[in-house]
Amino acid sequence: MLIFALCRQSPVSRFLRTTLTLLLFAPAFPAAMLAQAQPDTPAPAPPAMFPHADNTPWWVTGQENTIFQAHPNFHSPYEGTHSLRAAGEYKASEVATLYLGYEPHRHLRYNTDLILNLENAGGRGISQALGLAGFTNLDVVRNPNLGSTPYMARVEIVQTIGLTSTLVDNQDRGPFSLAAQVPERRFVVRAGKMSLPDVFDQNEVGSDSHLQFTNWTIDNDGAWDYAADTRGYTYGGVLEYDDKSWSARYGIFAMPVVANGIDLDWAFSRASGQNWEWELRKGPLPGRHGSTRILAYVNHAHMGSYREAVQAYLAGQDATPDITRHEHFGAVKYGFGINNEQDISTNLRTFFRVGWNEGQHESFAYTEDDQTVAAGADYSGRRWSRQFDKAGLAFVSNAIKRDHQNYLKYGGLGFILGDGRLNYGRENILEGYYNLHTVRGLYFALGGSWIVHPGYNRDRGPVIVPSVRMHLDF
Repeated sequence: MLIFALCRQSPVSRFLRTTLTLLLFAPAFPAAMLAQAQPDTPAPAPPAMFPHADNTPWWVTGQENTIFQAHPNFHSPYEGTHSLRAAGEYKASEVATLYLGYEPHRHLRYNTDLILNLENAGGRGISQALGLAGFTNLDVVRNPNLGSTPYMARVEIVQTIGLTSTLVDNQDRGPFSLAAQVPERRFVVRAGKMSLPDVFDQNEVGSDSHLQFTNWTIDNDGAWDYAADTRGYTYGGVLEYDDKSWSARYGIFAMPVVANGIDLDWAFSRASGQNWEWELRKGPLPGRHGSTRILAYVNHAHMGSYREAVQAYLAGQDATPDITRHEHFGAVKYGFGINNEQDISTNLRTFFRVGWNEGQHESFAYTEDDQTVAAGADYSGRRWSRQFDKAGLAFVSNAIKRDHQNYLKYGGLGFILGDGRLNYGRENILEGYYNLHTVRGLYFALGGSWIVHPGYNRDRGPVIVPSVRMHLDF
C-alpha cells in the first residue's frame, strides 16, 4: 500500500519517471559494495510440501495458485465493449497443475525425458480480462466460456544429445528438464505440446506469476505475440544448443485459426510461429550472475491489417472498423526483444525487457502491445532472516503503433481492447509485491498495481488494483 500512497502524494507522470530512474540506476550507487562483491552463493531451492528425491527416474510434483484482485471506481467518461469496467469490481482466479515426468533411461551423453502436465484453470479476471494490454493477472484464461474442466497442458518428449563427457549440474532442473546433470555442451530437442515461455524469454526476476509479478507484460515481453491458443499452449518443436556460457535455440509452432482462438491451424505451410533466441549467461559484474537474451519471431497466419480496416471504414465500406473482414492468408507479423537479468548483491537482482513488433497486423495470440519497456528488481528476505521471502517492484510502459491507434480511435474492437474511441497515451503500470513463505510449500503474497492510461486511453483512469495471492507447491 506504500506504493499507492506515494502515487497520491505526487503527480503521476513525475512519479513514474522517478520510479523508472530508480529501478534502472539505483542498484549502481553502492560502489563500495560492488567493489567488494564476492561470488554469489546459490540460493536454496524453494521448499515444497513434500520432499523430492534427485535419484529417481520419476518426477511427480504439482502447484496451485489463487489470485484475488479488485479495483475501486475510477474516472471514465465513457466505456466500450472491451473496456476495463469503471465500476468497482473484484474477481479471483485459480490454476492447478500436476507435473509428471519419466526418464526411461539415463546415459552419460544421452538422456530422454517424457513430460505430461494436467491442469485446470478457473475463476475470472477483472472485467473478464479485457481493457488492459498489460493485464494484471497472467493466470487468467481469456475465454471464460471454456470453463474449469481439467485439460492436458503439456505433453513433450525431450531428448538431450551430449557433445562431451564433461557433466555439469542442470541449472534448469525441474518439471521440464529432469536430469540432475547434463553434458556441458549439448543439443536439446523438444517436441509436443508446450508453452513458448517455458523455453524462450525466460527471466529469473520477471517470469513467474506464482512467486513474483502477475502482470502479463512484466512476466513476458508484451510485444512478443507468441504462438498459442487461448490457454497459452500450442504444438511444435524446439532445437537448442547449449555451451558453457551461451545457448542458441529455434522453435516452430502452430498458430491459432483466429485471434485468441482455442483451435490451432495444423497447416504449417500457411500458418506458423517461428522463434529464435540467443542467450549469453555472463554479466558485467565480476562474480555476479547475469544473463542477456535476444529474441526474434515471425508469425504467418490468417491475420488482418489495421490499416485496411480503417481505410474501409473511412471509405464507407464498413459501418465500424472490423479487422476480421480484412484478414489474409500469408499475413506476416514479426518482432524483436531483449531481456536481461543481473545480480547486484547476494540479495538484490534487477531485470529489464524491451520489445517491438511491426504493429500493422492484428495482435493475434498474446496481447495488444506493439512496443514495451519494462524494468524492475527483487530483494530476498535473507537480509532479515526470511530466506524464502521476496519483495519486488517493476514498471512497464506499453505502446501501440499509429495504425493500431486509429483502429481503436474509430471504434474498432481488438480481442482485448476497445473503448469505442481513443485519446491515445502510453499504458504505464507500476507493480509491487511481498511474497511471504509460511510453512513448507505454502506462500502468501500482498501486492498491487497502479495503472495510468488503461487500454492506452488518456480519458480513463488511473486505476489501483490491489492483489492477494496464495501459492502452494507440493
